[in-house]
Amino acid sequence: MRDAKALAAEFRSLVTAALQGGEPDAIPEEALREVLTAAVKAYAAKAEAHGEFPPFEPDVVTATETVVTACAMIRAADLNLFDMAMWFRRPADDRRGNE
Repeated sequence: MRDAKALAAEFRSLVTAALQGGEPDAIPEEALREVLTAAVKAYAAKAEAHGEFPPFEPDVVTATETVVTACAMIRAADLNLFDMAMWFRRPADDRRGNE
């Protein structure tokens, strides 16, 4: 099995090149969907097991990029802001699976 860090670096390199070249369409939607789905599932599992941690390094993702992606994910999961408020207010102990 290939190293996850190496695969992530390879994907990041492809994305960086596409975005710097002004060609976001060079990243197929299906590939992006598969990577994002896997990343979200992995993040949620680790956060539930061990507590939340920053999903990306500071100053790497803009506020606009964060909100655009979060809104798309909220819509895709058929959630609304009321649903989000309930989860956001969940005590930290509940987020670690210690319910």
